[in-house]
Amino acid sequence: MNFLTALAAIGGDSLLSTIILIVIIVVVLIVIFSFVPIGLWISALAAGAKVGIFDLIGMRLRRVAPAKIVNPLIKAEKAGLAVPVSKLEAHYLAGGNVDRVIDALIAAERANIPLTFERAAAIDLAGRNVLEAVQMSVNPKVIETPVVAAMAIDGIELRAKAKVTVRANIDRLVGGAGEETIIARVGEGIVTTVGSSQTHKDVLENPDRISKTVLGKGLDAGTAFEILSIDIADVDVGRNIGAQLQTDQAEADKRIAQAKAEERRAMAVAREQEMLAAVQEMRAKVVEAEAEVPKAMAEAFRNGNLGVMDYYNMMNVASDTKMRESISDLGTPSAAKDNPDQHK
Repeated sequence: MNFLTALAAIGGDSLLSTIILIVIIVVVLIVIFSFVPIGLWISALAAGAKVGIFDLIGMRLRRVAPAKIVNPLIKAEKAGLAVPVSKLEAHYLAGGNVDRVIDALIAAERANIPLTFERAAAIDLAGRNVLEAVQMSVNPKVIETPVVAAMAIDGIELRAKAKVTVRANIDRLVGGAGEETIIARVGEGIVTTVGSSQTHKDVLENPDRISKTVLGKGLDAGTAFEILSIDIADVDVGRNIGAQLQTDQAEADKRIAQAKAEERRAMAVAREQEMLAAVQEMRAKVVEAEAEVPKAMAEAFRNGNLGVMDYYNMMNVASDTKMRESISDLGTPSAAKDNPDQHK
């Protein structure tokens, strides 16, 4: 009985140990499969890409997403491109888009465009879409400028819109100017061409003058593009700016003349008021002088210098003078009678 009990105890310990061992193995396998991308390694092995299991583990340790490296590597291997895994990892750690760089290299290789991985990576890190640049090198892009207003010498405004066909220049993508520069330079060329024309009719008759002038300036210098053609899509006649400027100038001259005339009128009114004040002042002096006459006559009577007959003779002369003035006023208009100073 004791023997059977001991045997059962030994059998129970073995079963528990087996279960614990199985659990440990399962946990280890889960950790390995979660840390090591076995699926990616098998895919790379099947595609012939040279990446080992320890390389994938190293990517995990370096905090590199293995799928971001392995999938582009498989794509490059199938396209016949030899790209080391270390360069792909370095570009990913630098913040680049590995998948887009590989797609650009494949597209360039198919189109016989010389493009190395280093240049493609530099273009991608510069913030430009390297795949779009390669596609634009194969299929040129048309840039449509906004409506540009310019004035000819005769004062007529023209509104022109151009379409610029450009092709990406791979060698100048890093450090080259973008589409905004192309649009600005084309607009400048339109303004220069129209502004140097004697009449707006010359431009309307030969719109290709604008294209020739703009192309002759070498507008693609220092840009990331090569200009293939510049086509004038539309030319419309705008306002008569010359006549409008003349009208505005005439209106300004009119206002200046009115201001000067108002200034002169104000000065004349002020002068008139000054003269009226001077007249009143002179009349006051005359009244003051006339007030001294009776005093002088009284003084002459007292001193014996003026007699009674002399006084009567003087009064007779004054009466005759007043009578003559009354007779002479009979033939003058009423306005003159009302204003004796004006009549005089």
